[in-house]
Amino acid sequence: MKKFFSFASAAVMAVCSLTLVSCGDDGDNVKIVDPTSDTSTSSAANIEYWQANCTNWNNYMINVATLLTKDADKLYDEWNEGDEAYKKTFTTTNDTYPTYNDIMVQIIDGCTDIANEVGVAKLGDPYSLYVAGKTTQALYAVESWYSYHSRQDYRNNIYSVRNAFYGSRDKSVADHSLAKYVKDHNVTLFNKVNAAINKAANAIWAIPDPFRNHINAPEVQDAMDACSELTDVLDEDLKSYIQSQNDESEFRQIAESYVSNVVLPTYKELAEKTVTLNNAIRDFAANPSNAGFEKACQAWLDARAPWETSEAFLFGPVADLGLDPNMDSWPLDQDAIVNILKNGNFSSLNWSGEYDEDDEAIEAAQNVRGFHTLEFLLFKNGAPRKVAQ
Repeated sequence: MKKFFSFASAAVMAVCSLTLVSCGDDGDNVKIVDPTSDTSTSSAANIEYWQANCTNWNNYMINVATLLTKDADKLYDEWNEGDEAYKKTFTTTNDTYPTYNDIMVQIIDGCTDIANEVGVAKLGDPYSLYVAGKTTQALYAVESWYSYHSRQDYRNNIYSVRNAFYGSRDKSVADHSLAKYVKDHNVTLFNKVNAAINKAANAIWAIPDPFRNHINAPEVQDAMDACSELTDVLDEDLKSYIQSQNDESEFRQIAESYVSNVVLPTYKELAEKTVTLNNAIRDFAANPSNAGFEKACQAWLDARAPWETSEAFLFGPVADLGLDPNMDSWPLDQDAIVNILKNGNFSSLNWSGEYDEDDEAIEAAQNVRGFHTLEFLLFKNGAPRKVAQ
């Protein structure tokens, strides 16, 4: 049965009633510059951290970091805790997965989805807009451009495919994994999948950095082609081969190993690193400084890695409970973020009830929270923001 996530009223109030942090009156560490009185779309990305907005800015970051930590904890617990944990659903045959072969197909489908998304959307959307002459739209379509961390994120997405295939997070082929099974039974296919994964990861890394400044570089087309090739190899070759196999005993062990050695450790690391990020944000808010911005930015980068390497398994609770868009909605509504900075209405970050991806109110809340909202608040043009000249 599909599960749904709802915020209890008390939990919502707890987030909305966080102790507010004031920047103080001396402004010694704060850049006293009013960047512009115009906060339209054209200038929203240029807003600066300055005396008049620092209190709301700090409290906004605290609210977003708190929600991010809560969502990461929820995601790990949904997979790992209790009799109804999703790990049980994914390691035993049931109505959702009638056979262990179906579970293998789900693993492959998750890999296929993210390989396709990287090539078609994360790289392809900005590229298509740019070559069509819509250069401004293309720039804003680049995910993770505030931090200039796009290539790292996209390559980590491909590494999530590698981890799922290898059944490990350390580049080794686990004893019970899709890679080991295929290598033992069809080494030609193993080599083909392995080569496609490496080609896609390397092609992404070959794009000049930052991607936002090289959207129409020839290396981008090469990376798109490599991701398309990987998508086809996964969906047509690997999936077809596994569907032709009937080895339920081994597939059961692969499923168990996959959850124990890939999914749970990735989500556990995500939960731990979002706590570190939350603490760094709170430390900054208590004493704003350039060093504090730098520390919080590094904590953000550290927390991104487990998230991006989890994207080959964006099924189960992360999808059913709306945790993916809660944590990683893109693109952002920059104007709405700036309005929150102005009015301090942090209740707009929350939603309640059963998750419905077509609910516009839920989508609006998700567009002003999560990793990328924090990225907007922490980074500017690939560097930590400044509070002092």
